[in-house]
Amino acid sequence: MLELYLLLAVMLAAAVVASETRNLLAAAVALGLVGFSVAIMFILVQAPDLAIVQIVVETLTVVFFTAVILRTTEIDTTVTSGLKMETAMFVAAFLAFGGLFLSLIIGVLQELPKFGEPLMRVAQDYIQLGLERTGAANIVSAIILDFRGYDTLGEATVLFTAVVGVLTVLRLAERRKPGEF
Repeated sequence: MLELYLLLAVMLAAAVVASETRNLLAAAVALGLVGFSVAIMFILVQAPDLAIVQIVVETLTVVFFTAVILRTTEIDTTVTSGLKMETAMFVAAFLAFGGLFLSLIIGVLQELPKFGEPLMRVAQDYIQLGLERTGAANIVSAIILDFRGYDTLGEATVLFTAVVGVLTVLRLAERRKPGEF
């Protein structure tokens, strides 16, 4: 339970950094930290299917936004005052969050069962009671649509939202005139 509170604190700190920084690339990295922390929380509460979807969507989103930011932003090299202080603060925050994130990942990986070790606590009930409770002959469909229906709806919603977001950003970038940022 302590891990969840630590992840929540990391997520809140990263969200504050993302909303307060003037550096778009740092904001994208901070938002990525929020998303990957959500994925780790899903692993901790034993929802690996949601964690996988979150990791895929977050990776694609961070890579896409980073590419858009690098492609559409001009860097002013004449302004150096305050840049060293901002860079030092960014490096310190990155090292602090990175160390905390790494320690949390190590803790999560130690909680996972050994490779090949059967983990059938919930699955055993699904297999034994699937036909009786759902009436579905296909046990996979019964689990996905009846037992885990809300998870499936959540995954579909996350994927749909990610696709709509990417299409919106691409459409906005397409409408700009050449040379306009």
